[in-house]
Amino acid sequence: MLMKLISWNVNGLRAVMRKGLPEILLQLNGDIVCLQETKIQEDQLTQDMLKPQGYPYADYHFAERKGYSGVATYSKIEPEQVQRGLGNRWDDQEGRVLLTRFSDFTLLNIYFPNGQMGEDRLQYKLDFYEEALHYFESLRKQGEKLVICGDYNTAHHPIDLARPKENEQTSGFLPIERAWMDKLEDHGYLDTFRLFHPEVPDRYSWWSYRTNARPRNIGWRIDYFYISPDLKENVKDAFILDQIMGSDHCPVGIDLEI
Repeated sequence: MLMKLISWNVNGLRAVMRKGLPEILLQLNGDIVCLQETKIQEDQLTQDMLKPQGYPYADYHFAERKGYSGVATYSKIEPEQVQRGLGNRWDDQEGRVLLTRFSDFTLLNIYFPNGQMGEDRLQYKLDFYEEALHYFESLRKQGEKLVICGDYNTAHHPIDLARPKENEQTSGFLPIERAWMDKLEDHGYLDTFRLFHPEVPDRYSWWSYRTNARPRNIGWRIDYFYISPDLKENVKDAFILDQIMGSDHCPVGIDLEI
């Protein structure tokens, strides 16, 4: 069975609903769709959000702060288990981690922190990174095969952003942030897009609204599907759907054979 998994930072669920999310979901035709930065509370969910067309299973993790962060996972297949947060090691008040467990793999939908708001937030991001990797490794030790998707908020290599030189001192491309992604790969996790497109440049998943960057493709690739190495043979394709509008990010995805 070939499953299509999609990840998309929608930059506000209500906003993207107004831009035609139900129709976009039909166009994407994912078996599982992971959304980040939903910016919504439970009491604000509409029926279209609780029961998206074609997706009988919709799970959310909300931030305590209104209008901030949050993730959602829509699935055509019933998860065996749903968990929120990074286990017992991290108090996920910002609603960043949603785990859905299926028979053949465990899916982590994560909105990693942004470090651009100052030193405190950069340290928060780095601490989150470290705790996340501890959590991933604890799941692997239990024999789980991991798919880890979402907005990582870091471009890993110079090929992953349009202007690497100009952004060497910008959070999102700092050496210390990129070093964590090196560490992630040192633990065996695989960037699925680079498995299939190892040297393809100019493929990005985020463009700044403020600089009207998208028409000029001045972007960053900060949205990823990483997998644990035991799923390498199961991934049949990885892609960036940069023609899909509705957010400052575009969807990314993989085809996974289970």
